[in-house]
Amino acid sequence: MSATSVTGVVLAGGQGSRMGGVDKGLQVFRGRPMVAHVIERLAPQVDEVLVNANRNPDEYSRFGHRVIADEIPGFAGPLAGFERGLAHASGQLVVTVPCDSPFLPADLVSRLRRALEGGSAPIAVAKTGDQAHPVFCLMRRDVHASLEKFLAAGDRKIDRWYASLGAIEVAFDDEPDAFRNINTREELSQLEPRS
Repeated sequence: MSATSVTGVVLAGGQGSRMGGVDKGLQVFRGRPMVAHVIERLAPQVDEVLVNANRNPDEYSRFGHRVIADEIPGFAGPLAGFERGLAHASGQLVVTVPCDSPFLPADLVSRLRRALEGGSAPIAVAKTGDQAHPVFCLMRRDVHASLEKFLAAGDRKIDRWYASLGAIEVAFDDEPDAFRNINTREELSQLEPRS
């Protein structure tokens, strides 16, 4: 891969507690597992895809991409997935997206990358209005050491880690619905009909 290649990491390592403890990425949405929609939208934007999953690795591997589990036990949150993605990425840039956001922007990577390469910040984070979407971010791979240190200290707060590095926020006000995520069975059924 080139020095400017991008690795996409689909974060599917959560507990799914608001959905009754099920593996959210594998829940059927519009006829396919939710993660299939996410991969379909992300894959054309990146040079490789990794799936961060802590359960059902065989199910996730059927989508044709390498599956990596958290190194930190006990469902430690998205930063644990970030850390594994950064550790395994072939690209110099790493983008993360959650497995429960099937409408993610088709231009997510290009817009985050423009902002990242146009400034000095090591991380670019998507934002709509006043709401940052910290799990939709593009990072330089060399932030890995910083994240390892942060996690080793027992911290799990994504915003605190971003703040320590000086992340840049990128407005996606023209695509607010692209960041809708599906956390509950109710949301799954509400969004099921095609609009």
